[in-house]
Amino acid sequence: MATQRDYYEILGLQRGATVDDIKRAYRKLALKYHPDRNPNDPQAEQNFKEAAEAYEVLSDSDKRQRYDRYGHEGLRGSSVHDFSRMDAGDIFSIFEDIFGEALGGGRRGRQRGQRGYDLETPLDITLEEVARGVERDIEFTRQDHCPTCSGSGAKPGVEPVPCVTCGGQGQVVQAGFGGMFRMVTTCPACGGQGRVVKERCPDCRGTGRKPKKRVINVKVPPGIHSGQAIRIPGEGEPGSNGGPRGDLHVVVRVLKHDRFERQDDHLVYHLPISFTQAALGAKVEIPALGANGEPHELTIKAGTQHGEVLQVKGQGLPNLRSGHRGDLAVVVTVRIPGRLTEKQDKLLRDFAATEKLQVLPPTKNLWGKIKETLSKD
Repeated sequence: MATQRDYYEILGLQRGATVDDIKRAYRKLALKYHPDRNPNDPQAEQNFKEAAEAYEVLSDSDKRQRYDRYGHEGLRGSSVHDFSRMDAGDIFSIFEDIFGEALGGGRRGRQRGQRGYDLETPLDITLEEVARGVERDIEFTRQDHCPTCSGSGAKPGVEPVPCVTCGGQGQVVQAGFGGMFRMVTTCPACGGQGRVVKERCPDCRGTGRKPKKRVINVKVPPGIHSGQAIRIPGEGEPGSNGGPRGDLHVVVRVLKHDRFERQDDHLVYHLPISFTQAALGAKVEIPALGANGEPHELTIKAGTQHGEVLQVKGQGLPNLRSGHRGDLAVVVTVRIPGRLTEKQDKLLRDFAATEKLQVLPPTKNLWGKIKETLSKD
């Protein structure tokens, strides 16, 4: 989820909140904003998913420590669930130990395989990599089947037994929200499996899952924008009851460039020149972010003014869909020398004696000039 709201603010807590405080606050908000209580209310659904994201981070001691110290940036590289793509049942099944019999877990029975959860991880790239595309190896951590028990959660050599709560069905019928309606939910005792583990696996403590680091190669296409995600099918968490794995969503973040600014598929470059180059004209080289990255020669016409915007066709970034390149807007910045030699001082004073001073009309603001230039055919 792309939210940047403070996680403590979302849960209505102070930074010194205890684990129990965090759990109680999340449970309260989850019940309040549950989609069944707020049908056709997009804002309630967003609040519901924001609360889940905040709880996942703050209930994990490592993630909370990094968040407390560095904020959202501290979570870079941490694999978190992509709650924006989950329904309420999926979210409750992740945190079903909190809700127990109040809402149960997911809404699927054990006979039906459940797809694994999607994961999200960030990837920082440069503007040069946006221009040309890039392949990058990324490392992330996901939950995988425990190698000791092969995902059963049971101690090796010990078989799970039928669940007495649901009679091995994996589902129970519960009254929701004050008895207003009834719903079939996943059995809270066995998590929908229909079987329970009496002797737990010593390595995964009965969960059947263990965190595992994974490295994969990701191809980033030219022209991608910050915030766009690349979906890698089957690289999320494993499913249950034979269900398929979820997906991994690699969210791209384009780093700020020290010379270029991006405007959609166009680029903006600030070019410093001397006042003599502006007055007499000149040929200068400017860096480029094109496919070959070679400098581009630009002609400065005599009489070019400070703040003037020059357009260079086809020297912008490629469009993600069409591949057509945008343009480069070169903003001319006339630099005045801080010190003059005696000869330069005399020459300028002689020149000043020939000038006819005039009041110039006000000019458009810089971004107005840039937009006007880039909008030309």
